[in-house]
Amino acid sequence: MYAVVANGGKQYKLEPGEVLRLEKMAGEVGDNISLSPVLMVGGDGEPKIGQPHVAGAVVEATIIEQGKARKVLIFKKKRRKGYRVKRGHRQHFTAVRVTGISA
Repeated sequence: MYAVVANGGKQYKLEPGEVLRLEKMAGEVGDNISLSPVLMVGGDGEPKIGQPHVAGAVVEATIIEQGKARKVLIFKKKRRKGYRVKRGHRQHFTAVRVTGISA
């Protein structure tokens, strides 16, 4: 069974046991959370496609890590003018393990 979930402006296809990094979510390591909205559920025959969400569908997950991603460097420059700016950014993330999908 699989589900498609929206999080942080992106869509993820999830299966039970899968580990993935999502946008920062509230909670401690070991907490159980439910991911929503569920856009589609499939795997047992015909897939259920929501308009826009599948009613009653729940994806359960466990938080396994709260952290920061690798640094992304932003470098701006204007030729011949001596203008140079170097900045960095580290995005916060939450790593989760999908424990179950119910439709």
